[in-house]
Amino acid sequence: MKFLAIPLLGIGAGLVAAASPLPLVVADPLVVRQGELVRGALPPGSRALTLDDAPVTLTADGHYMLGIDRDASGDHRLAWVTPDGRSASRPLRISAGTWDIDRLPARLVNQNPNAAPNPFWEKLRKAETDAIKAARAETTPWPFWQAQFQWPAVGRISGVFGSQRIYGERAAAYHAGLDIAAPHGTRVTAPIAGIVRLASDGPFSLEGNIIILDHGQGLHSVFLHLSRIMVKPGEIVAQGQELGRIGTTGRSTGPHLHWGMTWHGVKVDPLPLLPPLPPRTDLAGR
Repeated sequence: MKFLAIPLLGIGAGLVAAASPLPLVVADPLVVRQGELVRGALPPGSRALTLDDAPVTLTADGHYMLGIDRDASGDHRLAWVTPDGRSASRPLRISAGTWDIDRLPARLVNQNPNAAPNPFWEKLRKAETDAIKAARAETTPWPFWQAQFQWPAVGRISGVFGSQRIYGERAAAYHAGLDIAAPHGTRVTAPIAGIVRLASDGPFSLEGNIIILDHGQGLHSVFLHLSRIMVKPGEIVAQGQELGRIGTTGRSTGPHLHWGMTWHGVKVDPLPLLPPLPPRTDLAGR
């Protein structure tokens, strides 16, 4: 597991013990990529971490995470209070990502701009999105997110985070997750521990059968298009525990797992958190 430490703060006890009243300014910027989930560390005893004056949770041992939006840009500012009580700051600079173009069949989306409103669809969709928002509004203080992530399924990567989706000739929202294509019935397991906040085999109109896991302190995973769900809301699941099976429910062109992650609602890329893809064995759990 890789954490980004703040330079200068860990080079020696003398710096921490210094009695100087001057603020500590770290000139070297922390450079992060669009769509990245940043996991970093301050010296134990640091407090009051903020990003552009918005509070960021610090664990007891000084670890934190930040979700960087896919379309974020420019320079930002991290600020905190050092263990000896001084104010400190460091610039945070966002580097541009490179995004694929993902072309999909026009039939997957309504392309008729003159179509009459569909009250039934609108009511159904609002109920589904409200359920997803409510699930993501629940977050435990337990920092499950500090673990090393594992692959939730083994298969072929068929879609990556951030790609611009085009249905026929119509541009749509970018793809906000990682797609893993594998045979129908392939096992899906928890990439790290978490609390089940939503487990619905309704299925939802777009997401299909859906699970949302709470990994703590604002980080959530969503697993879509499942054929089976094997957990219940409120259940605490261990890393590697079976959640369900791959399917093609909802808006899907074939059996695959869509795994998305959000940090306080900011969509982030799961792929950089993962080790190399394991070999494709026991795909269907038999």
